[in-house]
Amino acid sequence: MTPSRRLAAIMFTDMVGSTAAAQLNEAAALKLREEQAELVRSLLAAHQGREIKSMGDGFLVEFDSALRATQCAVEIQRRVSERNAGAPAAPFHLRIGIHLGDVEQQGSDIFGDAVNIASRIQVVGEPGGICISNAVHEQVWNKISEKMEKLPPMELKGLRAPMALYRVVPAWATGGTSSESSRTAGIAVLPFTNISPDPKDEYFADGLTEELITVLSQLRELRVISRTSVMLYKATPKSASQIGAELGVSSILEGSVRKAGNRLRVTAQLIDARSDRHLWAQAYDRELDDVFSVQAEIAKQVAEGLKVELQPAEGAALTTRAPVKSDSYVAYLKGRTLAHQENDAAYKAAKIQFDLAISLDPQNAAAHSGLSDLVRLYGAHSLGMSDNGRQETARRLAERAIELDPNLAEAHASSAVTFWLDWDWAGAEREFQRALSLNPSYSQAHHWYAELLSWQVRIDEALSEWALAEASDPLSPFNLSHFAFLLTWLGKYEEAFAKIQKLGELQPDGRTYHSNLGSYFRIRGETDLYLKEISRLEELESNLVSKRWLRAEYCAFSGEKEKCRSLLLEEQSLPEPGRGPFSFAWMYAALGDVEESMRQLERAVNLPSYIDFHSLRLDPLFEQVRRDPRFEAMLKKVKLA
Repeated sequence: MTPSRRLAAIMFTDMVGSTAAAQLNEAAALKLREEQAELVRSLLAAHQGREIKSMGDGFLVEFDSALRATQCAVEIQRRVSERNAGAPAAPFHLRIGIHLGDVEQQGSDIFGDAVNIASRIQVVGEPGGICISNAVHEQVWNKISEKMEKLPPMELKGLRAPMALYRVVPAWATGGTSSESSRTAGIAVLPFTNISPDPKDEYFADGLTEELITVLSQLRELRVISRTSVMLYKATPKSASQIGAELGVSSILEGSVRKAGNRLRVTAQLIDARSDRHLWAQAYDRELDDVFSVQAEIAKQVAEGLKVELQPAEGAALTTRAPVKSDSYVAYLKGRTLAHQENDAAYKAAKIQFDLAISLDPQNAAAHSGLSDLVRLYGAHSLGMSDNGRQETARRLAERAIELDPNLAEAHASSAVTFWLDWDWAGAEREFQRALSLNPSYSQAHHWYAELLSWQVRIDEALSEWALAEASDPLSPFNLSHFAFLLTWLGKYEEAFAKIQKLGELQPDGRTYHSNLGSYFRIRGETDLYLKEISRLEELESNLVSKRWLRAEYCAFSGEKEKCRSLLLEEQSLPEPGRGPFSFAWMYAALGDVEESMRQLERAVNLPSYIDFHSLRLDPLFEQVRRDPRFEAMLKKVKLA
């Protein structure tokens, strides 16, 4: 029998994160798959779609009209959104891709390039989104009310040339997706390649990459992607257009570094991520002492290449940076690279390098600021410093960094946190705002400022800062995790779950992911799923103190309250408990013991220890504690009431 060929609109749907969900809870995941299948099938007949096959968590559907296919996709996503907003169960999200082209019928199945292309387009779509090809766009652009935004040209697997794609924006959709204008306002500096004779100079290439990110971030018209996100693309085979689409930027800066003795050769090229076209390329042969001027020249050429207007103050800031002795600068870059490795040995080695940088050049403001953050964040657990000692050291270093360079954004952010630790909210806010005026793309400062605002229950402002933190560092687990916690506490479950799913894609077996997912299930009242996440965290945890704590948490919510209390008393009896009083306050609140929870909170306020006020003021677990009159008195003590 001769296969029949015809023109058809092909739609692929896929349920986001279904594989990971099945690993967590197969029965619950199966129920969600069945629900989404029933929802999709109920709409196919109404739009004259023919189900070719189901893949369990998705469908291949054929339409005789691109318009009907698009209208069906919009209706599916509308129904899913309504379901997620109103259902008590866990939300789910679909990606939908549509293409128009020739297909070949063989039995009950269809084949051909159109089918393959539609499947690739679906992968490009956002969770909850609809992505269509140019062929579909030409058929529907003036026939539907929904807005359509052109995406940067995409390289799809199996196709020789980038493909023009569009995103359909449903009229009922609000928030959560970036517009074309925001997509075209950004740049990503990919990790520069180390081509030095000594492979150990890799730190220098990584450090220079981070320095360029910082320098470019001073240009207010640019949104610059932070280090955490771009480092995921180190030595990646992905094209500039793919990276641009994933990070939501229109431009890519890449290059290489060769360091030999005191000589430096830096090559840089600016690429239009939408077309993979090179805008300019330049090589710089300099002495190591001239590294700051190289960074300034690259920043100016980026501004020129992207037609970004360089304000006089920005141009002056690029050229007036105080010089730093080359050996001090090298030690500083080593310290900065080590500080990102996230283990005790690396933190200790980073401190040695920052100390060396300061001893070699006491005027090195960046080294003072880097050391301030290091001792404040890791001094107690990794560097053996007392709480009072590390806070005072961090404060002194931040103040000295600002004295040396009043225009160093990192120093002002470090200073802001020292004000924060003194309950000086106005001082902290002033310093955060100063840091962000100097570096609008400083994701870490947006993150810290968002936390400060949520401590004060200034929710709308906090959400805005979280969005800015994520825009500058979209693949940062740190940002995704903290943002998801806040959204979960606020009952914004659909938004929270989307960020948790993204976190799971980045770190499928990461403790942060399972902690977020557990909190999500706890607050939604899905205790069985919550306990499963606690058990998974116990399996992943190697620290015995943390294992005991997780076991106590499991007991608190599984009905074994006396066993939990026994574990807490055992921990409290140790000469040096592995947890601070705030953690005990949380656990006693979980047991419903308001009296002991308040006692622990009062201890936390009177000690130089961490107390998480945005959790304390927003997490439903503390609801009974917040009703205690002493709670308001405690807030007054720390100037939060």
